Amino acid sequence: MQVSFRKVLLGSLAALVLGSPAMAEKIGVVEYGRLINDSPQAKVLSDALEAEFNPRVQQLISQEKALKAKAEKLQKDAATMTADQRSKADKDMRDAYREYERKGKELKDDSEAKRNEEIAKLQRVIDNEIREYAKAQNFDVVLMQGVIYATPAVNITDAVLQALNARAPKPAAATPTSGATAPKPQPKQP
Repeated sequence: MQVSFRKVLLGSLAALVLGSPAMAEKIGVVEYGRLINDSPQAKVLSDALEAEFNPRVQQLISQEKALKAKAEKLQKDAATMTADQRSKADKDMRDAYREYERKGKELKDDSEAKRNEEIAKLQRVIDNEIREYAKAQNFDVVLMQGVIYATPAVNITDAVLQALNARAPKPAAATPTSGATAPKPQPKQP
């Protein structure tokens, strides 16, 4: 019978924690994914990434529309073009399409790198908030992964989320605008 090291370690830890009530009297559980998704800091991060990369997304959308229009024009005019003109137009289309693909890949790479960097910062903020909350509430152990079930009594996700909300930057005072704001366009993935 083969037993994995991880199972032995987890079993030993559980036996140690459950077998010695004086060792771990107060246990908490957090839903880390929910903290990442629902925290106001995550909303700020999402808005900042959209503001940073949306102009490039819009440029790609415009470039894509121009390519489609150019391809349609080429298809219509192909019958009246000479072989040299068709060859030059096809080469121009290929070059323009390569440029479009290159910019799309650069945008994807840049946005993923920035997102990963910012998510790492957000995780540090959330980790610190969990630690501070656990210390302030005298928790002995806080678990976040590998928990199949936890009663609401030990789930401290809502409390940590409230603490994150309390530390969130306050939105700037709204400035009066004329009329309603237009909905934000959803960027297409290149």
